[in-house]
Amino acid sequence: MKRILYFLLPIFIFLSACAPKPAGPQTLTVMTHDSFAATDTVIKAFEQANNAKVSFIKSGDAGAALNKAILSKDAPLADVFYGVDNTFLSRALEASIYEPYDSPALKNIPADFQLDTTHQALPVDQSYVCPVYDKTYFTSHNLPVPQTLEDLAKPEYKDLLVMENPATSSPGLVFLLATIKHFGDPNYLGYWKDLRANGLVTVDGWETAYYTNFSGSSGRGSQPIVISYATDPAAEVMNAQTPPADSPVGAILGPDTCFRQIEFVGILKGISQARQRALAEKFVDFMLGAQFQTDMPTQMYVLPVVPNITLPDAFAKYAQIPSQPATLSPDEISKNREAWIQAWTDAVLH
Repeated sequence: MKRILYFLLPIFIFLSACAPKPAGPQTLTVMTHDSFAATDTVIKAFEQANNAKVSFIKSGDAGAALNKAILSKDAPLADVFYGVDNTFLSRALEASIYEPYDSPALKNIPADFQLDTTHQALPVDQSYVCPVYDKTYFTSHNLPVPQTLEDLAKPEYKDLLVMENPATSSPGLVFLLATIKHFGDPNYLGYWKDLRANGLVTVDGWETAYYTNFSGSSGRGSQPIVISYATDPAAEVMNAQTPPADSPVGAILGPDTCFRQIEFVGILKGISQARQRALAEKFVDFMLGAQFQTDMPTQMYVLPVVPNITLPDAFAKYAQIPSQPATLSPDEISKNREAWIQAWTDAVLH
């Protein structure tokens, strides 16, 4: 009997060595803009459920990230790309960087968010770019808060508005689009000349506008009105070391003062393995699912596109939603964006 066992032992060792080992985690690379954020535990939940490791590549603002995706489309840097918004959507589709994916999760998302009927770019979140004001400034100066775009050009609001350059900043571009929708082309240029004459301050990016120029966040800036987001009142409360009784800032929600931004995710072309494609699809489904959609308001201060998501208390209480936001079709934006930006530059900066 012992001789038989000794004889069989090498066979057992050989078979054990040849037995397939459990596959290690598969890496999924996701390109995003710099403002992307998600809770570690939420990403780990996806990784554990799919035996995966998710690697994120932050690639600048939305426009810069899209440029990188387009320039590298023949040798993609990632499997999935999140962060293109409706101001750049047509450009992304024209560049043909995505593979179509008809996610089953789309059935839960209202049709007005699904701007790409080919399902190359799938909606993930929404937000509203609006003028945001410092409540203390207006109270202490006994000055009514402006309610409309026209109000911002009135003499009583001279030198009070800071905005981002539309050529270098997404919020600046989006606010420019709101004025184009409201006043029409080319009448919007007369409005911008009026704003310039009324002391409009322009800076390169949102962080400078909000944290340096705006008086409502740091308390050090000179302008009590900034072009930012309707969720800022909630963000200020949620980020405060000691939650205030009320948000120190508010959004101006008059007709067309806000423009709705929608951000999208898509699978980049170039995935050669079916297994990798399947994992990319799962990640897109995950971003459109309840767990990720619930996490977004606390991380990126954006609103879900999936209905009936439970929002954090402060977000539900303080985030503001305009009743009449401005919108323009992605095709119209794509056809005119560069000309509009150049015309704005000539009217405001030159």
